Amino acid sequence: MRYNYVAIEGTMGAGKTTLSTMISNDLNGKLILEEFEPDKNPFLAKFYEEPDKYAFQVEMTFLALRFQQLKDKLGVLDLFHDFIISDYYVAKSLIFSRENLQPDEYDLFSRFFNIIFSNIPKPELMVYLYLDVEHLQYNIHKRGREYEQKIDDSYLEHLQQGYFDFIKQQSDMRILILDTNNIDFVANKKDYYKVVEAIDQPYDVGIHRLVL
Repeated sequence: MRYNYVAIEGTMGAGKTTLSTMISNDLNGKLILEEFEPDKNPFLAKFYEEPDKYAFQVEMTFLALRFQQLKDKLGVLDLFHDFIISDYYVAKSLIFSRENLQPDEYDLFSRFFNIIFSNIPKPELMVYLYLDVEHLQYNIHKRGREYEQKIDDSYLEHLQQGYFDFIKQQSDMRILILDTNNIDFVANKKDYYKVVEAIDQPYDVGIHRLVL
């Protein structure tokens, strides 16, 4: 892998964790997986039941978890792996919180975010896996996490738009948008190799789009 630090992003059900794990195993990458299960964030299941009541708690908990994890993982020299690959980029905290919080709560949250993450390294390449909502919902239901089964299409659409708005605002990052609607990189090795080849290309700073 030509990049020292790659972050795979996308809405729930896009395949971030699966792809990151596959690449890590095949190319000797140091894997960073987001800690999102209810035992790590006790407000998550409650949020899906009562979003207005638990949105701020769930976002602040994720903020703390992501900061601690990246501080620990990115700050340690690793002689046994060739690069770092993560199944999230920390700016997702801003994307999700903008969707989930009230405006005054978001203003406070974003202040904390900017203070806490000002010194955390950015990935050399961020890969955004794009799937339409129908495919996202299929994957979400297939993996069977109980607390995700009532997610509305509109919520996923708003998150997608939040990612696109964020991406448009970035002027100092390499960002690759991969449309994976027509492939299955989990079941088909050829599709998987297409994805790896697309990621492992020399990209200039800016936004790049590929349909696979």
